[in-house]
Amino acid sequence: MITIDKQISLPDTYPLNRIGSLDSLLFFDIETTGFSGDYSNLYLIGCTYYKNNSWHLIQWFADTRESEPELLHAFFSFLKNYKILVHFNGDGFDIPYLLKRCKSYGLSYDFSEVQSFDIYRKINPYRYLLQLDSLKQKSIECFLGIDREDTYNGGQLIQVYYDYLQSRSDYLYQLLILHNEDDLKGMPQILPILNYPDFFEHSFSLEGQAIESLTDIFGDEHRSLLLTCKSEYRIPVPIERSLSCAACRAEGNLLLLSIELYDGCLKHFYPNYKDYYYLVYEDTAIHKSVGEYVDKDARTKATPKNCYTKKSGCFLPQFEPVWEPFLQQEYKAKLTYIEYEDSLFHESDRFEAYLRQLISQLLAKSVL
Repeated sequence: MITIDKQISLPDTYPLNRIGSLDSLLFFDIETTGFSGDYSNLYLIGCTYYKNNSWHLIQWFADTRESEPELLHAFFSFLKNYKILVHFNGDGFDIPYLLKRCKSYGLSYDFSEVQSFDIYRKINPYRYLLQLDSLKQKSIECFLGIDREDTYNGGQLIQVYYDYLQSRSDYLYQLLILHNEDDLKGMPQILPILNYPDFFEHSFSLEGQAIESLTDIFGDEHRSLLLTCKSEYRIPVPIERSLSCAACRAEGNLLLLSIELYDGCLKHFYPNYKDYYYLVYEDTAIHKSVGEYVDKDARTKATPKNCYTKKSGCFLPQFEPVWEPFLQQEYKAKLTYIEYEDSLFHESDRFEAYLRQLISQLLAKSVL
């Protein structure tokens, strides 16, 4: 086994104290001869860590087929000094792979004493909001405007490693070592993507609300509620997404929402429909205690679908009832509505609950 330990320079691209203290973080990446920990081998583990006010890179390289267990011993011994393991899709590949290789040698090492921080898993819920083609590191780099060309990928280097074992070529050795080093040095470049979960998972303050009126080509007026929300966090690249009744734009530390208001008549449905009559000519429901005095020809027993009263006004849509009593366009319609007043958002907990349901819809693969 060959061990390389040297000081390196890494860019400051993200406040790492949001993950943990610098001296508790260990970034890592592995190189293998295949995807299966049962049928392939580990030949390189690389880590970056912070010590004595500088960043360091340590790598353990299997220069022979027999030195794989040494890599595992060295890595897990080193891991004991850290509390948080940072990686990209390590929960899906690297960690299960290492556990399988340990099992194959009868080693009892595990990750129970360390917290796993998977960048891939952290941003996975935001894939559709960010309109990423995939969650591969290259797609994230493209989204963030990072231009990094890899001469080789991990799959191509498998044969390079086999050739190295035969030839002991220093050139091939350098290719293997430098590829892993470049991957570890490239990890800080994609850390700004973590600003998106930071931004959307923390509270916002309402900076302003206003009504905007637009007239369509038919001369009909449509009104929207504009909300300006402020976060303590900033995102690096602006994003936009639309729902059927709302649109959002996030830029810097601001989340701008445009929510289409409903002007017209809506229905409030009563759940205890058996206690009501439906008045045929008035198209409304009335409690039986009052309906007993209505002509029998003008009333029928109410059903769930016609047990309602109607109200006209300007209404705010909600995906789940934050305010009650709510109204609907039709029985069991997905959207509910509440009559709009600017005082609706004066209660911070209700504003936050309403904002959370909008964000949840924006994160969904298909939006309403």
